[in-house]
Amino acid sequence: MALERSEVEKIAHLARLGLSEGELPHTTATLNSILGLIDSMQAVNTDGIEPLAHPLETTQRLRADAVTEANHREAYQAIAPAVESGLYLVPKVIE
Repeated sequence: MALERSEVEKIAHLARLGLSEGELPHTTATLNSILGLIDSMQAVNTDGIEPLAHPLETTQRLRADAVTEANHREAYQAIAPAVESGLYLVPKVIE
C-alpha cells in the first residue's frame, strides 16, 4: 500500500501538521517506507507462536528487602511545633 501526495496532505491536515512543499516528498517517502515495513512484518508466518508479555523472558532482579537507614522519627518530631501520638498536628485550614 503506497500513499500518494494528496493522501499525505490530507493526513497532515487531519493531524494539524504544517508541512511545507519541500517537506511533502520526504514525508511521503518516509510514510511509504513505514507502511512497507509493516507489510513485510505482516507477511511473516506466525502460526503457532505464542505472544510474549515481554521480549526478554527474564525475571526481575530484586534487591534484598532490608532496612538500610536508621529511624530518625524521634529526632524529627522533637523539633516539630506540635506532635500527638506520633503524628504531626497542623492548624485547621478549612472551615
